Amino acid sequence: MSTPANPGPDGAARTSDGGTTPSDPDAIKADIEATRAELGRTVDELSQRLDVPARARENAYRARDTAVETYRENPPAVIGAGASLAALVGLLVWRRLTRNRRVAKKEAKQEARRLAARRAAAEKAVRKAAAKNAEQARRAAAEQAARRAAANKAKQVRRAAAAKAARKAAADRAKRVRRATAAKAARKTAAKKTKRVRRAVGRAT
Repeated sequence: MSTPANPGPDGAARTSDGGTTPSDPDAIKADIEATRAELGRTVDELSQRLDVPARARENAYRARDTAVETYRENPPAVIGAGASLAALVGLLVWRRLTRNRRVAKKEAKQEARRLAARRAAAEKAVRKAAAKNAEQARRAAAEQAARRAAANKAKQVRRAAAAKAARKAAADRAKRVRRATAAKAARKTAAKKTKRVRRAVGRAT
């Protein structure tokens, strides 16, 4: 596309690429129409290049037409190419399946390790809880045994104190009895002695 520039010495407009454009209005109009048509073709070409699906369909149709023409000209070559293509596709599918199996196997191993870790953690937690419960049960049993022993000891102390008090009371009663008996015997002896004295006095008089 030519662009107008400063006019030359002969009165014609000089373009940036060194050419000249006519000063006639009809020639200028024709030049504009040509430039517009060139721009339209450029836009269409750029649109076609940017339209990837359309280009892919065009390439597919072109490849199909080429394959048909080649098969008509040389069927064994097309059959061999088809077999090679099928083998290539099979190889690609096999590789993808193998990779998928490897990935699935790896994921299964990782999941198994995660499950084993969770199971081990759960078993450890269960063992820890069981040990804690057993320790609490042992402490409760020890406290109960201590309380029972203390109760038995207090009972024995109370019994011993009661027995001691009973023995002391019995001793006091026995002592009082002995004292009373001794006093009674002393009174009886004194009475006898007084009686003898009186008798002696009576005979003396």
